[in-house]
Amino acid sequence: MDNVRDIKEIRGEIDTTDNEILDLFLKRMELAREVAEYKNANGLPILNKAREREILADVTKKSGDKNLYAHRFFSLMMDLSKAYQGEFIPPMTSTVETIRNSLLPAETTFPKYGTVACQGVEGAYSGEAADLIFPCGDVMFMKSFDAVFDAVSDGIVSFGIVPLENSSGGSVRAVYDLLQKHDVSIVRSQKILVRHELLMKPGADPDKIEEIYSHEQAIVQCSKFLKRFGDKVKIIPAPNTAMAAKMVAESENPNVASISSHSCAQLYGLKTVNDNIANSENNYTRFVCITRKPQIFPGANKISLILTTPHKPGALYDILAKFSALGINLIKLESRPIPGHDFEFIFFLDIEASVNEPGVLSMISELEQTCGTFKFLGNYFET
Repeated sequence: MDNVRDIKEIRGEIDTTDNEILDLFLKRMELAREVAEYKNANGLPILNKAREREILADVTKKSGDKNLYAHRFFSLMMDLSKAYQGEFIPPMTSTVETIRNSLLPAETTFPKYGTVACQGVEGAYSGEAADLIFPCGDVMFMKSFDAVFDAVSDGIVSFGIVPLENSSGGSVRAVYDLLQKHDVSIVRSQKILVRHELLMKPGADPDKIEEIYSHEQAIVQCSKFLKRFGDKVKIIPAPNTAMAAKMVAESENPNVASISSHSCAQLYGLKTVNDNIANSENNYTRFVCITRKPQIFPGANKISLILTTPHKPGALYDILAKFSALGINLIKLESRPIPGHDFEFIFFLDIEASVNEPGVLSMISELEQTCGTFKFLGNYFET
């Protein structure tokens, strides 16, 4: 142990080295600014992938057994340089152009009225979300999520309300599939506290239940309660919790029940036989409002993206590093296999950011240029 240096001495050298690194980093960022000015004057894009590969290959070659760490360090430093250059060079991609055209004036407020499509029937949680977002809205109920997206895409309605995810049941995959398929934009998000109840006809005996209807998400959210029935009761998926309540109300069989909301009990003349059936009392569903025309309202604080990464090691890390470089909080990251592509995935991401923040448009521009698939779903406000 005699040859081990004192920790204070080592830390002193680290402090000196850090100061040298800081000086060099600031010098490099200033040079990056000069490069940005040259690129801007000559109409060149920020991203130069060939140049980046050349630098990283040289760094890796010179770094010996620390090549992995050196590679990541320089990758992050280049991400920071590009973010800084973005303050001097307007990004030049179709998505960025669309975003700029979608920005609404600072005095614009979100509308309280409009024609709105949502899936289900009266009493559906999507209808509750629509009423919260559009207090004076004209709500139209559709049979399916597909019909909601078609109504928005075809201009039949101005807005659509669809559930995106639940705090205990996870993402609504059918909606994510439709977001990929349709050219729509998310303009608002609304969280709803979901309280499921077991409903039956007045006078029906809860001990004689034969069938329970509900939406598949609600069935998952009440799975612990449903286990008590074992194989004695048939659990039947319905298109919507409100439609499940309507089915019970219209059934000639008194021994059927639904998992629905308390408002559905009042709406369809049913009684609550159990009001504590959800796995969690803190059960929220997030609904999003979609439009055909992209719009970004003042105060937008969340961005949703769909993308695929190059099929190579570290590809996802490279994207996450870009968020880290800008100090952006990633609040959702979900992957799904791409049909027909072994071990390749498409990613759904939510980040806390605004396109008005420094470096964000440059980052979006770079992602659009480097990702195999890239879709900007919207920059919006969540309540």
